[in-house]
Amino acid sequence: MTDSPEQNESRDFIRERIRADLADGTTGALVTRFPPEPNGYLHIGHAKSICLNFGVAEEFGGRCNLRFDDTNPVKEEQEFITAIEADVRWLGFDWGEGAHFASDYFEQLYAWAEHLIEAGLAYVDDLSAEEMREYRGTLTEAGRESPHRQRSAAESLDLFRRMRAGEFADGARVLRAKIDMASGNINLRDPVLYRILHAAHPRSGTAWCIYPTYDFAHGQSDAIEGVSHSICTLEFEDHRPLYDWLIDNLPTPSRPRQYEFARLAVTYTILSKRHLTRLVDEGHVGGWDDPRMPTLSGLRRRGVPAAALRDFIGRIGVAKSAQTVEVAQLEACIREHLNQSAERRLAVLKPLRLVIENYPKGESELLDAVNNPEDPAAGRRQLPFSGELWIERDDFMEEPPKKFFRLAPGREVRLRYAYFVTCTEVIKDAAGEVVEVRCRYDPETRGGDAPDGRKVRGTIHWVSAAHAMAAEVRLYDHLFSRPDPGAEGEAFEDLNPDSLVALEDCQLEPSLTEAEIGQAVQFERQGYFAADPDSTPERPLFNRTVALRDSWAKIRKQQTAKR
Repeated sequence: MTDSPEQNESRDFIRERIRADLADGTTGALVTRFPPEPNGYLHIGHAKSICLNFGVAEEFGGRCNLRFDDTNPVKEEQEFITAIEADVRWLGFDWGEGAHFASDYFEQLYAWAEHLIEAGLAYVDDLSAEEMREYRGTLTEAGRESPHRQRSAAESLDLFRRMRAGEFADGARVLRAKIDMASGNINLRDPVLYRILHAAHPRSGTAWCIYPTYDFAHGQSDAIEGVSHSICTLEFEDHRPLYDWLIDNLPTPSRPRQYEFARLAVTYTILSKRHLTRLVDEGHVGGWDDPRMPTLSGLRRRGVPAAALRDFIGRIGVAKSAQTVEVAQLEACIREHLNQSAERRLAVLKPLRLVIENYPKGESELLDAVNNPEDPAAGRRQLPFSGELWIERDDFMEEPPKKFFRLAPGREVRLRYAYFVTCTEVIKDAAGEVVEVRCRYDPETRGGDAPDGRKVRGTIHWVSAAHAMAAEVRLYDHLFSRPDPGAEGEAFEDLNPDSLVALEDCQLEPSLTEAEIGQAVQFERQGYFAADPDSTPERPLFNRTVALRDSWAKIRKQQTAKR
C-alpha cells in the first residue's frame, strides 16, 4: 500500500538507524514486529506503532510479523485477538503467512528458563508479591537479596519442574532472574520470569499452569522470529538492559535489538488500556467500538477513513521525546480526506416544516444535484422537490440579529439546487413555538440562480417532506471535557456529559436508503457522517464522523461573550 508523501519521505531516527544497520551489515534482512497483548482493543496510539513497524518493513523490503504476546490468560480473550486482526487489516497492513503467538513458543521458553537455572542465573523464590516489593528497594535505596537467592541450581530446577506440574498454588512461588539487587535500574533487581497461574489459556487451554512474564517472553519471541529491530515505545526504555541481558545469556538463534520511540498522546483523550477497560465495564460507553472511544474499532464505526488515520500518523512523525498532539490535527486530516471522497447528501437534523404556497398542489419534480464538487467523476443525482419541505430549524429566526443571512419574515433565500423562496407567514402552536413557515417561490430561479441577476445572501438546505427518510442521527463530541483529562483529579470526573446527542426524528434525502454500512457521506452544511452497523432500512442510523467548520457558531459565541 502507498501512504502519504510525508510518511514515505520522513527521515526520523528509527529509519536512519535502519539505514545505517543495513548499510554496515549489522542487519542482513529487516524484520520488525507488532506485538499486542490480547487483553483489550487497539487504540489510536497502537496505530502509530502499527504504521511504523509495518511501514518501515515495507519501505526497506523487509517483513513485519503480527505477534500476540499472550502470556497472561487471566486477561486475554479470543474476542480481542479477532478484533486486533481486523484492526490491522483495516489500517491496510498484512502479516503474510499467519499471525504469531508467544504461546507457540511456551516449550522453548520453558527450556530456556531451565537453562538459566542450570547456569546459576535464575532461582525459584518463595517470597510473596508483597515481600518482593519490600525487598526490591526504591529508586534511592538498593534492594535486598531474597533468602532463597542462594538456592542450589538443583533445588531450583526441581521446584520449577514441580511448579509446572501444578503442585503449588497461585502466588506460592516464582522464578526470578539472578542479576543485581543493587542495580540503579529496578528492572534488573532479580525480575520475575515465571509465575504460577492456574488459568485456562485461550489457545493452549489447561496445558500450562505457569506462564512467562512479558519481559521474559517478549525478547525471546523476537529472537525466535528473527526480528532485527524490536521497535517499542519509551516506557520500555528502562527494560532494554533486561531485554539485552536475557538475549546475552540464552542460546537464542538471533540477536534482535530494541529501539524506543515516543508514544502518541492526543488532547481530550485517554489511551490507558486500564481506563479504556473501565469506560466499557462501568457503562460510560456502549462498548469497545463506541464511536466516542479512541479505539480503532470505534474510529472505524464513527466513519474515520483508514487512509486519514495513516496520513495523520505520517504527519506527526516519530520522535524520541513525548508528544501530545491536538485532536484538531486528527480532525483536519479526516476532513481533508472525506472532502475528496465523500459524496454530498441533504439531511435536516432538526426539522421545521416549510410550505410553498404558490407551488402546484400535489406535484413534485426532480432537480439536479452534484455528488462531490471535488470529484467530477462522482457524477450527479436527482433530488425530489415538492411544495412541502423540511428545513433546518436553526435556519429560521423571527427576529434575526446582524450577520444572520438565513430565512426570516420577508426575507428571500436560496434553497440549495432548487429555487429562491421568500418567507410570507409564520405558524405557531399554542405555546408560541414556530411549527411552520410559509413561503412563495420564484419559478424562474430553478437551479438556484435568478435570470434577472438578483442576489441573495443566504442558501439553506432542505428535503422534500413527501419523499424524506426518517432516521436517527448521533452527534458525537469529545468524550472528555478538558484537553488533559485527569490533570486535576480523577479522569472520570472530566467525562463530557454532551459527548453524545441522539437526534431521533431527522429527515434525510431518499438516496440515503442505499447508504452502505460505514460509507462516508457529507450531510451538506452539517458534517461528515457514516451509516452505523446497527442501521436497518426500518431504522436508519447515522453517526457523525466530524463536523464541518461552522462560521456562524463562532459568531454566536462572540455575540454571547459580549452580552
